[in-house]
Amino acid sequence: MALPTLGALQALPVRDHLDLLAAPVAAALRDWAHIDEVAVVAIDPDLADTAALSAAYDLPMSTGANCVVVSGRRAGEERVAACVVRADTRADVNNLVKRTLDVRKCSFLPMERATEESGMEYGGITPAGLPRAWRVLVDPRVADIDVAVLGSGLRRSKLLVPGHLVAALPGAETVEGLALES
Repeated sequence: MALPTLGALQALPVRDHLDLLAAPVAAALRDWAHIDEVAVVAIDPDLADTAALSAAYDLPMSTGANCVVVSGRRAGEERVAACVVRADTRADVNNLVKRTLDVRKCSFLPMERATEESGMEYGGITPAGLPRAWRVLVDPRVADIDVAVLGSGLRRSKLLVPGHLVAALPGAETVEGLALES
């Protein structure tokens, strides 16, 4: 299979460059059946934010797949989810995500907690390798991206993943209407 490429980003096979991934991401992808269809690109950590990366490499925002971590409570039980949406949309946290998690109120997980529990850096959190207790909700529009740019768990690199494979990540659930237009 051909390695996914996008614009001027220098795609490298993930299998040969696991050192460019956060440890939990490397562990999750190492034995994934689709590892040979995923590339990693080294980037300047100052370009880890989607808008900066898109501007620096002349990439459409629609190629980015952002992952935000949210939580809520019901009957004293905390429910955490990572929501993966195209970068030109935003997760419907206050309505659809709240209903999907069946919680009274849903809010973003504090940065320190998200990074500590995921083992990933802020600005690099990705749906691969997250704690098993966290749900991974994916907007179906992500599957329509030819090559999606995702975090790698580190700010110094990004993953290039065919969009349809994002929804095929272990534990991923496709949720219609997860994202709203920005």
